[in-house]
Amino acid sequence: MKIAIHHRPGSYSDLWIEYCQKHDIQYRIVDAYANDILEQIADCDAFMWHFHLHQYKDYLFAKQLIYVIEKQMGKITFPNYDTCWHYDDKVGQKYLLGSIGAPLIPTYNFYTRQEALEWAKTATFPKVFKLRCGASSENVYLVKTQKKARRIINQAFGKGFEQYNRINDIRVQWSKYKNSNGSLLELLRSIKRLFVSTEFSRMHPREIGYVFFQDYLPNNDSDTRVFLIGNRAVAKKRMNKPNDFRASGSDFQIFDKEQVDTRCVEIAFEVNKKLKMQSVAFDFLFCENKSPVIAEISYCSGKRNKDYPGYWTNDMQWHEETNINICNWIIEDIIEKINKK
Repeated sequence: MKIAIHHRPGSYSDLWIEYCQKHDIQYRIVDAYANDILEQIADCDAFMWHFHLHQYKDYLFAKQLIYVIEKQMGKITFPNYDTCWHYDDKVGQKYLLGSIGAPLIPTYNFYTRQEALEWAKTATFPKVFKLRCGASSENVYLVKTQKKARRIINQAFGKGFEQYNRINDIRVQWSKYKNSNGSLLELLRSIKRLFVSTEFSRMHPREIGYVFFQDYLPNNDSDTRVFLIGNRAVAKKRMNKPNDFRASGSDFQIFDKEQVDTRCVEIAFEVNKKLKMQSVAFDFLFCENKSPVIAEISYCSGKRNKDYPGYWTNDMQWHEETNINICNWIIEDIIEKINKK
């Protein structure tokens, strides 16, 4: 058995490598960006890469490489293509989840200016506008009026939107600093980026040629994130940022099992039974009738694991456990697949 791992310091690969060393699993550090990556992994049984939306190079080709290694070379991958093709693509997620009847926030997307403007004439507001890509509430805005919706639509089919919103980032960093959850250094760095663009911003094209709106669900002071790995799931509540309707990217997180509506966990298992993803993080909100609905999904979640008090299995049994290591679960599932193969 040999596992190829693309190592990005600070990512899941830190813990995958640690696991292999501890359990005497043969592994090889490979460079997914290299021209000879296929040769590097030729004698390996599996390829693991925690690619990320904030790495512009990953955004260019990671999904295509995963497809080739899994589908054409026949190797086990994490993530596999079914798990990651919709990553950071809210439009793709809408079609995927809609195809199996998953409970979704009502969503409206248009690919021509005229269709979008006609919809805005009769739509009720507020609505939530999102770009198809971005995390931590980037590029997510509350649109309170038809006039504002028209302005967004015209921009979407005009000059478009930068993926990295510098003004919004300053607002986020200021809010964190003001509430003692962020540092002055991070705030100053954010201000600096007004004048010195980031590599991510320079390399990414503008988002243009479509609009994506969701219904606004009032009276949600948090969302519920359920992160499912194989037949296990952990969950937490993420409180909204101060004076904000958004919870994604918040530093106010609650890891208390009693604070989690287990219907969200049940839905996560039911949905993934159909989609068969290796791992998936679901973000849930609640309708006015208190029923949970999915806002969006991602194949990965943060590395902050040790705060979880336990996990659910897919039979909805609760298992108390401290020092949970989600990255270990991922590589253990890969090892199991290698052994079966």
